Amino acid sequence: MAEQEHIPATPDPIAQRSDPARNLAVLVYILQALSFFVGGITGLAGVIINYVKLDDVRNTWIERHFRWQIRTFWIGLLWTVIGIITTPLIIGWFILLGISIWIIYRIVKGALALNEGKSV
Repeated sequence: MAEQEHIPATPDPIAQRSDPARNLAVLVYILQALSFFVGGITGLAGVIINYVKLDDVRNTWIERHFRWQIRTFWIGLLWTVIGIITTPLIIGWFILLGISIWIIYRIVKGALALNEGKSV
């Protein structure tokens, strides 16, 4: 069964910018992007925000963004750890490069969809 498309409560993109849940999702995308420059601590702060506020966005179009961000964090963390462990075998450098590209892709795709008022 296909998942139901969540439609924003307010289809007007200007009015959506004042939505607190949307602004939290924007903040988490920014924190995830900043984690590349500060060693990942802002990514951790972002996923904590996602978990704390997940009940507030349940059954809204923002919930998919929160779940997308949570999945990005945990899969990124798992593969980063695997990459770090395997760096002495050289393959780890390729894993780290690949997961970095994947995380950047997920942040950009999610942020663009959020900006357009769409779910991921």
